[in-house]
Amino acid sequence: MPYLLRVELPDVPGSLGRVATAIGMAGGDIEAIEIVEKRHDDGVAVDDVLLETAPNAMPDSIVSACNALDGVRVVWISRYAAGGNLFLDLEAVEELTAAPDGALDRLIDLLPVTFRADWAARLSKNDGVVYSTAAAPRELAWVRVERAEKLESEDENAVQCAARLNKTDIVMIGRRGGPEFLDSEVARLGHLVGLAMSISRAAAKAAAGG
Repeated sequence: MPYLLRVELPDVPGSLGRVATAIGMAGGDIEAIEIVEKRHDDGVAVDDVLLETAPNAMPDSIVSACNALDGVRVVWISRYAAGGNLFLDLEAVEELTAAPDGALDRLIDLLPVTFRADWAARLSKNDGVVYSTAAAPRELAWVRVERAEKLESEDENAVQCAARLNKTDIVMIGRRGGPEFLDSEVARLGHLVGLAMSISRAAAKAAAGG
């Protein structure tokens, strides 16, 4: 069964190898690793690890094995049903540019996989939810955001962040049960949303003969 593990570890040579060995000894088989953030001030890296578990292996055992390592802390682990690989930002951009006419809707489809989130939605100030993934909450309220930023949620088990598309539309993504969106993830969201808007505008201009 696939799981996604987010782990903090010392940003020094050999740390990732120690984590990989611990995961393997506990019955996990690593499929892919992505560096999510590097905190140079305190020498910590945050990695997402996609892994498969052996039939009798328990995720709790993998968490315990990692946490037993000096300086290592598992932030979050959950089942991961989005496929066999982590979906990188560049791949998302390639999909958007391949079909620029529908870039804004396609962005919403791609964001949950790109950010390992549960849902995504595009909201209009005037019309409410314009487009969303199936798992998005039924009740979502438009909020004013000037840049990509984390949002407060009424549900203490949910975390959300949003980015501005234009004067009236925003993009929102959310996770249930964590982990919190890191500053680097919020910045990535803002960058992808900006690219999607640029791609959409270029397509509209070309269609108008401009």
